[in-house]
Amino acid sequence: MSGGRGGGAAVHRRRRGGGAATAALTLLTAWLTCCVRCAEGVKPSNIVLVLVDDQDVVLGGMTPMKKTKELIGEAGATFVNAFTVTPLCCPSRSSILSGQYPHNHEVRNNSLSGNCSSTQWQKGPEAEAFPVYLSKQKYQTFFGGKYLNQYGTKAAGDVDHIPPGWDQWNALVGNSQYYNYTLSVNGKAEKHGDSYEKDYLTDLILNRSLSFLDDRSPQHPFFIMLAPPAPHSPWTAAPQYQKEFNNVQAPRDGSFDKLGKDKHWLLRQPVNPMPNSSLTFLDNAYRRRWQTLLSVDDMVEKLVKKLDSINELNNTYIFYTSDNGYHTGQFSLPIDKRQLYEFDIRTPLLVRGPGIKPNQMIKAPVLNIDLASTFLDISGVNLSTINVDGQSFLAQMAPSLRNSTARPFFLVEYTGEGNPTKDPTCPKLGPGVSQCFPDCVCEDAFNNTYACVRTLDGKQDLQYCEFADSESFVEMYNMTSDPHQLENIVKKVDPSILQDMNQRLIKLQSCMGDSCRNIK
Repeated sequence: MSGGRGGGAAVHRRRRGGGAATAALTLLTAWLTCCVRCAEGVKPSNIVLVLVDDQDVVLGGMTPMKKTKELIGEAGATFVNAFTVTPLCCPSRSSILSGQYPHNHEVRNNSLSGNCSSTQWQKGPEAEAFPVYLSKQKYQTFFGGKYLNQYGTKAAGDVDHIPPGWDQWNALVGNSQYYNYTLSVNGKAEKHGDSYEKDYLTDLILNRSLSFLDDRSPQHPFFIMLAPPAPHSPWTAAPQYQKEFNNVQAPRDGSFDKLGKDKHWLLRQPVNPMPNSSLTFLDNAYRRRWQTLLSVDDMVEKLVKKLDSINELNNTYIFYTSDNGYHTGQFSLPIDKRQLYEFDIRTPLLVRGPGIKPNQMIKAPVLNIDLASTFLDISGVNLSTINVDGQSFLAQMAPSLRNSTARPFFLVEYTGEGNPTKDPTCPKLGPGVSQCFPDCVCEDAFNNTYACVRTLDGKQDLQYCEFADSESFVEMYNMTSDPHQLENIVKKVDPSILQDMNQRLIKLQSCMGDSCRNIK
C-alpha cells in the first residue's frame, strides 16, 4: 500500500511538467505497482506435505531421520509440542484433510461403519477439505500414497472415486503396504507386485512426484502430498536397509513394562512383566520400523534436491509429520497406538519455508487440525470463510508474516473399536475387544472411548480424561512432575481444578469452528 501512495504523489508533483512526462510517470507507476504486487506474491508459495504412518516422536522415532532433521528441521522449525487430536490413522487423516475435530467430521475409527472414507465423509467433509480450496487458488495438486484406510474398497466407491481438488491422484487402496498393492491412478486400478525397482511404494510415489514437478506449469504454485506406508506394519524395509539397526532395541525407560495401576481397565489387563516372547516381538518391530524410515529419509533428500534444481526450494514450504504416535511396551502394551498417553498423541512436526528462520525450536502447542488452516493461509485464502476447528500456525513459524496467540488448551478424543464376538486369541475377556495378541493382551475395546483436555501454557501442564464406560472412569496427570503419566492423580487433586477441567472438556466436545479456538 505504501508503494501505491508514493507513486500517486510523484505523479501529482510532475503534473505541471507536461503531458509526455505525465504519461511516462503513469506507466512507471503502473510498473512499480506491478512490482510491488509481484513482491507481495502474485504466485503464492508452493507447499509439500510428507505424512508418514504411525511415527512416534516420544520413543526415538525421529532418530533414523538424519537427512530430514538437517534439511527441514535445521533449515526451519521443529515443533516440540505437536499433537494429533485422535491417535488413529483414518480419523487423524480425516482431521488433517478437513481441519476438524472428529466430533465434527464424524470419522470415528478405521472401519467403514466408523465413517472411514464412507459416503457420508465423501459428501460432507471431503467435499470441503483443503485440497478443494487450493485448487480454487490455482494450485496444481499431487497426491501419492496412503489416503484413508477404507479408500478404494467397493463399499467406499471403488478406485473410481477421486476426491475433489486433486489433479494427479496416486492413492493406495486400503491400508499401508509396501509391495503387492493396488493404486487408484487418476481413477484407474493399477496393480503392483514385489519388485523393489518397480513397486516399492515409498520410492514409487516419490518418483511420480518428481515427474509431476517436471510436467507442472511454472506459472502456478503446486501442492504435493506424499503419504508413504512407513513406519506402519508390515514394516518391509528396502533391501539395502534390512540389516540396519540390528543392535537396537525399544527403549526401556519411562513407562516401559510398567503396571497400569489406577488406569482404565484396558491398561490394567496386560501381563506384567511382559513375557520374553512379547519383548522379542516388540524389539523386532521397533528395529524394522526404523529400517522402513530410511527410505523416507531418502525421499526427503531427493525431494529437496529436486526443488533446488528447479529453483523452487526457496519458495516452497515443506512440512514433515505423522498421523499419530506409537508405543512399544509402554504400560506392558506390546505395539499399537489408540491410547491417550503422550507416546500415542505426540507427533513429529518439522517445517521449512519462506520467512521461517533456521534452527527454531517452537514450544507453542500445534495440532494436526491446524495443518489445513496453515496451508490455506499460505495460499492466500481468507480463513474466516472456511469451516475449520484449527488455526494457522504460520505466525509461530514466521512471526514477521503474521500475528497470533497460542491456544491455552485443546481436545484429544477417540472412539474405541471392538469385535461383537469373543476374540479367539483372548476368549476370557469376552466380546467387545480388538487388536488382541496371543498372550491375551488387547489394545482396544468398544469402551476405550475417551475425551481429554490437555493444558500446555507454561503455567499448567495437565491432562484430564473421561471415559465413556460403565465406570465413568477418569484419569488425570500432572505432566510437569509426571511426564510419563505413571500416577493418576484424580483422587488427590483439588476438586475445583477437576471441575474446571470438566467444564473445559464439555465445551470442547461440542465446539465447532470459532468456538474451538476461543474457549476460555
